[in-house]
Amino acid sequence: MIGFQADQFEDVIWRVIQTRPFQRLRRVKQLGFSDFVYPGATHSRLAHSIGVFHTARQLMSIIREKVGSSNWNASKANAALAAALVHDVGHGPFSHAFEEVGKRLSLKLAHHEHVSDVLIRDSEISSPLKELGSGFANDVAEVIASAGPRSVYDAVVSSQFDADRLDYIRRDRLMAGSSHGVIDYDWLISNLQVETISTGVDDQKVSDLQTFVIGPKGLHATEAYVLGLFQLYPTIYLHKTTRGIEKIFTELMVKVFELARSGFHSKVGLHKDHPLLRFVDDPTNLERAICLDDSVVYGALSQFCEADDPLVSELALRIRDRKTFKCFDVLEYIRKKMPTAQNAVDGRKAISRVALSSMEKIELWKKTSCSSLLLKDETSRSPYKKFEESK
Repeated sequence: MIGFQADQFEDVIWRVIQTRPFQRLRRVKQLGFSDFVYPGATHSRLAHSIGVFHTARQLMSIIREKVGSSNWNASKANAALAAALVHDVGHGPFSHAFEEVGKRLSLKLAHHEHVSDVLIRDSEISSPLKELGSGFANDVAEVIASAGPRSVYDAVVSSQFDADRLDYIRRDRLMAGSSHGVIDYDWLISNLQVETISTGVDDQKVSDLQTFVIGPKGLHATEAYVLGLFQLYPTIYLHKTTRGIEKIFTELMVKVFELARSGFHSKVGLHKDHPLLRFVDDPTNLERAICLDDSVVYGALSQFCEADDPLVSELALRIRDRKTFKCFDVLEYIRKKMPTAQNAVDGRKAISRVALSSMEKIELWKKTSCSSLLLKDETSRSPYKKFEESK
């Protein structure tokens, strides 16, 4: 159970949670299509966001204890706590898969960072936030938009050890039913300290930054935390079936939006007033963007399946009935064909060159044969957040 205090700040936070844009997160799943692999992974971004806020409060209480009341900055702390709550408020249906559609078609309001920024600064969400000061909503947006932590308060929102990661590493593992990513959260928190460290470019000091560090007793728990992040990505977030469904969804949405933009609304199987078509008709309209969520897409699937356009129908059927494409790992295939090459640096470079050449030929073949059912996916993710200032 997560409780809220009877004070001005948490009253504002409670009213932000009640707003329409925040409640929309009930209908956006935290893990997108991961329930195609892990049936229990159906938790929402609303649950995650409130969990991040709760975790951020715990981290902030440690900061207050460590820095002392004389050095405590309540304004910065409140801005960071509010940012922890609303950091995901701009996510669209199926989150990152929808953002890929936005990149392909240059739809600015398909990018959650931009939508979040607009909602926080100028929407129903901003109204209660501004009760804490005329510039408070902007302060919250700037904490989220910052490239890196500017203070220990910002580190609660975005750092190697932030409230976002501490919530999803526990929540996503639990809901997916995975044994990977188990961390000793209570021990990590009890060994958390606040210290000032030097940052710079190689050997040249640039500045001092107050941030979180882990005490020596928490070393092994910290190793398990970083390793847990490393394990969750290939096993849950980047699972080949999940990625395959995401690619099908991306191609489906791109095709639907392209047809709608060309005036062929009737070919996609939807009425012209459907929320998806209304959005693509005016993709700069924030009101139309926040009408979209996972349920809107799932509600349209059966209509897509009956679409006149054969590609729309084919892709929709594959999502609705879980008829995924066969996954073929090009790099692994080449490695098996060149087993001795893996033992030398030059050999591994040769494997990479062959793989790159193969993918280029596949892309060329797709263009010449007009095949839209051969989808390419390539991804990687580091468990670390890098400090760009130094090697």
